[in-house]
Amino acid sequence: MKRSTSRRGGFTLVEIMIVVAIIALLATIAIPNFVKARATAQQTGCINNLQQMDGALQTWATENRKPDTASYSLNDLKPYIKLDSHGDIPHCPGGGTYAEGASVTNPPTCSIPSHKLP
Repeated sequence: MKRSTSRRGGFTLVEIMIVVAIIALLATIAIPNFVKARATAQQTGCINNLQQMDGALQTWATENRKPDTASYSLNDLKPYIKLDSHGDIPHCPGGGTYAEGASVTNPPTCSIPSHKLP
């Protein structure tokens, strides 16, 4: 007479622990890369905004026949820039603030040191 034993399928504790360890190892490799990619994307977005503002500044100075030593405010640039949904100049994606330069030859800057025009 044959005895039938029912063997239940499933994973052992060791197999589950190995899978969890592999996932943890992959996460420790991947997460710093995501953080770096996010910081790089924020920096690129901010520099693009600064380039757009510099182009608007040059257009404003040309249309209004301003000398190179003329001062300006960010509000002077609003008609020349695509504004955000609130009607403001686009903000720095990294959380910095924009400030105007002292003259037309000095483009706007961001308060985050790594976010600067080349």
